[in-house]
Amino acid sequence: MIAPGTAQGVLAGRSRSATAGRVRADLWHRTRQWLFDAIGLAVAAVMLFPIYWMVATAFKPGRDILTLTPKWFPAPITLQNFQDAIARPFFLDDVRNSLVIVGVMLVLALTIAFFAAVGTARFGFRGRTAFLVMIIGVQMVPLIALIIPLYLMLDAVGQVDSLAGVIAVYLALVLPFMVWTLRGFVANIPAELEEAGMIDGCSRVGAFLRITFPLVGPGLVATAIFGFIQAWNEYIIAYVLLSSPGNQTLTVWLASFTTNHGPQWGPLMAGATLTGLPVVAFFLILQRYLAGGLTAGAVKG
Repeated sequence: MIAPGTAQGVLAGRSRSATAGRVRADLWHRTRQWLFDAIGLAVAAVMLFPIYWMVATAFKPGRDILTLTPKWFPAPITLQNFQDAIARPFFLDDVRNSLVIVGVMLVLALTIAFFAAVGTARFGFRGRTAFLVMIIGVQMVPLIALIIPLYLMLDAVGQVDSLAGVIAVYLALVLPFMVWTLRGFVANIPAELEEAGMIDGCSRVGAFLRITFPLVGPGLVATAIFGFIQAWNEYIIAYVLLSSPGNQTLTVWLASFTTNHGPQWGPLMAGATLTGLPVVAFFLILQRYLAGGLTAGAVKG
């Protein structure tokens, strides 16, 4: 038995105290982690609940939607709301218009933003700082303040109520953010990687395409997802510029579910669910490339 006053006893007491301190620290670390997890789950539940309620309402019959006692789960499940939504006039035309507008805009925006990002990140030229400041300043202007000037500009060139006019407006709206985001990705890639490739025999363009471009892949995917979501869900510009029912987008088509007698909640929720499916599909298709491009091109071979 170790006497408390001896050197061995002092060391044993310190060891027990250190062990107790480590136990308390580990307990506090786990408690804090559980607290953060609980907060994260609560925030996720609050954010996902409207989406769940939209999808659940789309499968409910009319009597369950309008009842004062909410039903959390659709029982029985019905597809009548989806049939009513699809049967509404101009549905297929508006799907085609949305796909054309977003697809053309996204290709043009990614191409222009990529070259602009490379130019501002890799090359020095007069006015580069002013250009970057202008990009930030443009994003501070509220969209609602630009509606009338944009309408007058497009009307002067005869592009009101045309898909080309909406594509041009969407392109102008998403380009500043895309250029700024891609510039950060390009600037964070060391230029020494390209120089090493040129030492090994690559040209300047070849080194960029084989080394830098794969590393910018996550940035291209992230900006593509942002541009797709912003253009696909946009409503105000499409509503103001596109007056013909055959030229409108899906977001404007959803407004047709609101009548003089009030919203038709079942078909409206079904239409909103169908409208959100392309966004989910686009994200699922591209999300694997978001992580896959982080290391691509970093190894020579």
